[in-house]
Amino acid sequence: MNNDAPIGVFDSGIGGLTVAREIMRQIPNERIVYFGDTIRLPYGSKSKDNIIMCSRQIISFLQSQGVKAVVIACNTASALALEEMKQEFDMPIIGVVQPGAKMAAETTINGKIGLIATDSTIKSGVYERYIKGYRPDVTVYGKACPLLVPLVEEGMIHDTVTYEMVNRYLADLKDEKVDTLIMGCTHYPLLRSTFRQVMGEEVNLVNPAYETALELKNLLEQENLANIKEVDEPSIMYRFYVSDAAEKFKKLAQTILEFDVGMIKKINVDEL
Repeated sequence: MNNDAPIGVFDSGIGGLTVAREIMRQIPNERIVYFGDTIRLPYGSKSKDNIIMCSRQIISFLQSQGVKAVVIACNTASALALEEMKQEFDMPIIGVVQPGAKMAAETTINGKIGLIATDSTIKSGVYERYIKGYRPDVTVYGKACPLLVPLVEEGMIHDTVTYEMVNRYLADLKDEKVDTLIMGCTHYPLLRSTFRQVMGEEVNLVNPAYETALELKNLLEQENLANIKEVDEPSIMYRFYVSDAAEKFKKLAQTILEFDVGMIKKINVDEL
């Protein structure tokens, strides 16, 4: 595998762009092929078998694009499909759950960690298992927030409706006096300012996207896969694919990434 081959990154929609953005910041020499499965959004309410099928199809597509490693930039898919994908594909594949869990375990002082995520991620128990592997003494308070992903995908990041929903979802976690809050969905860092406003300055917000980018950097160095070539323009470095609504994705992507993402190509998932 060539060192200048791209990294494959995928999510159900735009949320995984928070992971891609951190990869761009932490390891700017790396090329990226991003896939947003917008036609099957959201993943959080789907069965494990469905999530595994979607992940398999997308990783096969990314493999056809010559990627050297894959980041499952979706907490739900990381929780439900990561281990199966590692067994099926002969390339480095990492998810976003373990890096965030590790940071939360290292950060908490009072041993009370809040976790906001999709219903599937909460029910899987994967965050709690990882966290207790690092710190058996902590208590994890999980809260499913099913309406936040659709609100973010609609671009309602600073809307009063979104603030009200966040306030409702986080009320129980505030009552439990958690000192650490894991943003356990890659869409959620886009609502970071709202979480901060609701939870207060004293609560540490854990962004698994940042931790995942650092883990990827270490992995590429260990496997001798890091790209040492010079950085090109974004139009050359980054390619974007979606399964639906390319123009809508492009508009939101340019807000998140703060550069012209260029052409976004629509892929028919039935052909993957």
